[in-house]
Amino acid sequence: MSDAATQIKDTITANDVVLFMKGTKEMPQCGFSSRVAGVLNYMGVNYSDVNVLADEGVRQGIKDFSDWPTIPQLYVKGEFVGGCDIITEMTLSGELDTLFDDNGVTYDKDAADKIREANG
Repeated sequence: MSDAATQIKDTITANDVVLFMKGTKEMPQCGFSSRVAGVLNYMGVNYSDVNVLADEGVRQGIKDFSDWPTIPQLYVKGEFVGGCDIITEMTLSGELDTLFDDNGVTYDKDAADKIREANG
């Protein structure tokens, strides 16, 4: 396994929720990353962010690792969940709540409900 793949595997193993994104959760550097980080931040999810812009090896490595061509990418308990469109759909349908519940990830259910109300 390459250094980037090892680093990625170690990161998703060590953290319950990981967002590989452009920028950081405090300062996203693209609209798609901003949307996913915004959802997770608003819902109060404790997650690790990995800025792919800081390391070209990780930037390409995460695409190869997941066989998914775009960033951001969300992982929960070591499993790839999806990118911006999938996370948006899962948030609005309640599937993200279920995923978090099933995996013991703490989040603010009221905040999740408010997102759905605002977009319903």
